[in-house]
Amino acid sequence: MAEITAAMVKELRTATDAPMMDCKKALTETDGDFEKAVEFLRERGIAKSAKKADRVAAEGSIGLKIADDFSKATLVEVNSETDFVAKNDGFKDLVAKSVSQAYATDCNTTEALRETEIDGKSFALTFDEAVAKIGEKIEIRRIATLTGNENTIVNGYVHSNTRIGVIVAIECDSAKTAQAMIDTAKNVAMHASAMKPTTLSYKDFDPTFVENETIGRIEVIKKENEELARLKKPLKNVPQYISMSQLTPEVLATAEANIKAELKAQNKPEQIWDKIVPGQLARFIDDNTTLDKEQALLDQNYVLDDKLTVAQAVEAAGKAAGGTAKITAFFRLEVGEGIEKVVDDFAAEVAAQMA
Repeated sequence: MAEITAAMVKELRTATDAPMMDCKKALTETDGDFEKAVEFLRERGIAKSAKKADRVAAEGSIGLKIADDFSKATLVEVNSETDFVAKNDGFKDLVAKSVSQAYATDCNTTEALRETEIDGKSFALTFDEAVAKIGEKIEIRRIATLTGNENTIVNGYVHSNTRIGVIVAIECDSAKTAQAMIDTAKNVAMHASAMKPTTLSYKDFDPTFVENETIGRIEVIKKENEELARLKKPLKNVPQYISMSQLTPEVLATAEANIKAELKAQNKPEQIWDKIVPGQLARFIDDNTTLDKEQALLDQNYVLDDKLTVAQAVEAAGKAAGGTAKITAFFRLEVGEGIEKVVDDFAAEVAAQMA
């Protein structure tokens, strides 16, 4: 049996960042063979990670990598169990390495990314070794990449808390216009980080979803109006619709006819109707597209100029640059969204351990 010296333990600890007693045990189990001891700790670390599989990782950070020429951008969500670990330098390095590897290999799933190679070994092994050092359940949850071309610029933004990241692609008529849209793309990404759009356009909504949302929203407003009436306060307008996808030519024609009928009932001179009708019809559309303004990026009021929608703002920016521009795609990732976090009963946990 080889003698295990303090210097050997220190060397192994420096190489693996494993606890001192674990390093001593690894060297003892492997009869002082350094390489075998490293492998012993690696396997032990991976086993530790596996034991954490049933724990919830809903904290973490978003990583972002953008091409120097703004032709490509990648987002990666890396989850941890606690916010404390998400602020750890080792975790930050792991996020940076993960997004760089996803960007370089064009992987769009965690499974595919783990199968890639980095520094002569599998990325899965590299990732799991880092997780073992950090000592908490950590996993890559989502990956998103947008790729442009000469006429399509891609830019992105990660919020200062690193919990929200957005990438945006803007297609232009020329490379010259595209270069002029770099800052606009980042501004739109910042807008999306704050306003939480779930889709690009109202055209992407499923009809059944819109129908169910309409019923639910109308019922909510009716109940709110009951309380407002009790308090003798002004009532909220109850919309007929909530999305442009519902405003068919027939619906708009009926709305215009109703506006004209109201103007006639008010004895407004018919020769001035053409100055009144467009504004009232625009108000009708505005009142009946609340879902679009909440969830569809192109239809939201732009935070930097709320007189314009995001689509209109980008179009105006393209025109100012001497060409045309439109948003063709975006991804927004927020750490932990959709994950049900378990609320621990600390007192019960302590009692269970003492039983």
